[in-house]
Amino acid sequence: MSSIRDRVKQLVPTQVSRRVKDSLVDYGVRTSDRRPPPDFLIIGTKRGGTTSLWNYLVDHPLVPRLFPAWNTKATHYFEENWHRGEAWYRSHFPTARQRTALENRHGGPVRVGEAAPLYMFHPLAAQRVSALMPSVRLIVLLRDPVERAYSHWKERRTHGVEPLDFAEALTAEEERTAGERERLIAEPGYHSERHDWYSYRARGRYLEHLEPWLDRFDRRQILVLPSEDLYRDARATYRRTLEFLELPAFDPPDFRVYNDRRSAPLEPALRAELAAYYRPYNDALRRHLGLDLDWPDRTA
Repeated sequence: MSSIRDRVKQLVPTQVSRRVKDSLVDYGVRTSDRRPPPDFLIIGTKRGGTTSLWNYLVDHPLVPRLFPAWNTKATHYFEENWHRGEAWYRSHFPTARQRTALENRHGGPVRVGEAAPLYMFHPLAAQRVSALMPSVRLIVLLRDPVERAYSHWKERRTHGVEPLDFAEALTAEEERTAGERERLIAEPGYHSERHDWYSYRARGRYLEHLEPWLDRFDRRQILVLPSEDLYRDARATYRRTLEFLELPAFDPPDFRVYNDRRSAPLEPALRAELAAYYRPYNDALRRHLGLDLDWPDRTA
């Protein structure tokens, strides 16, 4: 079935379609004072199953999609679009009236959210989120960082922005991203594609990027899910997420995998090097969160 956005494009010329889109965006901003901020955020990790979990959640009748309907899963407000302001951010979510109508129709609480896996990694996102939405619930998917890094590289290759092979990209990462994190902190309106695109190794040092969130939010507001649990038993992980969001039980139409990128397996020597690199970081993460993360780097 084609998306609403595709159907709009089929019905009207490009220039009219653009006007319709701009009109809806403007309407969202003008009514932003009637649109409460979201109840939950999926903040990471990139290539950890965030798109799949998001799609399972918006199948639930009490989890509406973003506004306008052609928006996918994220506003990217707390990293790329911070300069647009709070009214622009709130414009993407349902009005209080729409929430009430859904609650009356389906007999349960509405939970509104977005899924933006760069949020966990961005150095300013945690403080921005906590200032605007101190009671928001946070969902974090954590994948074996070796597999995450390789999948991240495959995505960049597919999108045509990564000319290097994986080993070369890992070697070039520090030089490519040098100074970008510091510039993001110094210039609040700056957005760095390099920080997002080429952070293959750095992005898997999860505790380092989670600590700003753990410092600002009650641990009961944060649900950490191993991505491997989602891959092995999506239904059980979905149910656990609904319980965290205090949503009634629901069975979505299916649990198909989104954005899967199959390829040749990672070269064994490179896999071993990365596993050794991540071992101390993963051990610290396990101790801090008290989680049994069954990743291949584990020695005991």
